[in-house]
Amino acid sequence: MARENPTWGHRRIQGELARLGYPIAASTVWEIRHAAGIDPAPRRAGPTWRQFLTAQAHAIIACDFLVVETLLPKRLYVLVFIEHGTRRLHLAGVTAHPTGAWIVQQAATWPGTWMPASPGCGP
Repeated sequence: MARENPTWGHRRIQGELARLGYPIAASTVWEIRHAAGIDPAPRRAGPTWRQFLTAQAHAIIACDFLVVETLLPKRLYVLVFIEHGTRRLHLAGVTAHPTGAWIVQQAATWPGTWMPASPGCGP
C-alpha cells in the first residue's frame, strides 16, 4: 500500500487496513515501512496553522457577547467585535433582549468600513 500510495502515512494505511478488516496498530505499520526502507510520507505543502493565522490576522474579526449583571436584577448583553490583527475591541451594541435580527443589524451597520462590500450582503 505504501509503495502504491506514496502520499499515505502510517496512520492512513492503518485506517485502510482496519476498514478492510485487518486491525493493526499504526506503530506496527510504521515499523513495517521502516524495515522495508520506505521513507515516511512527505509533509503536506503549505503553511502551518500558526503561519496561516499570522498571515490572515488583519482580515479576521471575531464577535462575542459579554454578560453584564446590573445592581438591579437585570442582565444586559454586550455585543463586541475584536480585530485579531490590531487586537482592538469594538463595542457594537447593548441590549437586554438580543435577537438574531438585532445581531445581524449590528453586524451589518457597525461600522460600515470594516466589512467588505459584496453583492447581496448588508441591509
